[in-house]
Amino acid sequence: MIFNQLFDDKSSTYTYIISSGEGREALIIDPVIEHTDQYIKILNNLNLKLVKVIDTHIHADHISGLSELNSKTDCTRIMGKGSESEVIDIRVKEDEKIKIESIELKAIYTPGHTKCSYSYLMGNKVFTGDTLLINGTGRTDFQGGSAKEQYNSIFNKLFKLPETTLVYPAHDYNGKKFSSIGREKKNNPRLQVSSLNQYEEIMNNLNLPNPKMMDVAVPANKKGLTLDQIK
Repeated sequence: MIFNQLFDDKSSTYTYIISSGEGREALIIDPVIEHTDQYIKILNNLNLKLVKVIDTHIHADHISGLSELNSKTDCTRIMGKGSESEVIDIRVKEDEKIKIESIELKAIYTPGHTKCSYSYLMGNKVFTGDTLLINGTGRTDFQGGSAKEQYNSIFNKLFKLPETTLVYPAHDYNGKKFSSIGREKKNNPRLQVSSLNQYEEIMNNLNLPNPKMMDVAVPANKKGLTLDQIK
């Protein structure tokens, strides 16, 4: 298997390039538009063809590379059912499978950070978007977010996965690359709670400023803009 984890310093976003290594097909999860040429160069160096690209949700802190990659590679754009994006080719629902060659990702509906947040399980890895972070969780105070829904997504879905399942989030702000379900159960400070009310109290009192790119990124990502359209 080919598995590349790339990091955008500006938005602290992780992007994942994945291929079985058996053929030429590849997929990308949570691309950042400014790095499109970098992704294509990596794919070309590995002799891979991008066939699918996935966004875990409508991002508020960067402009997605979803449509830019589509314009350059004709890849299929995928998001979860309920996404407000206007340019999605396939909208997956709970338990639906995304396949390339021998690789299979199962969609898990994990709302809370946004209404359209999905996680994707691939073998012993789960890509959690902004739902479950390393030693944290995604904020729930905009884009239809809900602490109650996020609590359910984490405790009743993600935390039901085997504890050895590796957690790959869409962001990290402290230099960590991955975690595990077991580690997050034990160590995540926001999740050492005994009730939904306790979790809601934490999330409703974070008092975080809006992401700097929010007013630009959210509309651009809903419309699926390319670099030329942004300029």
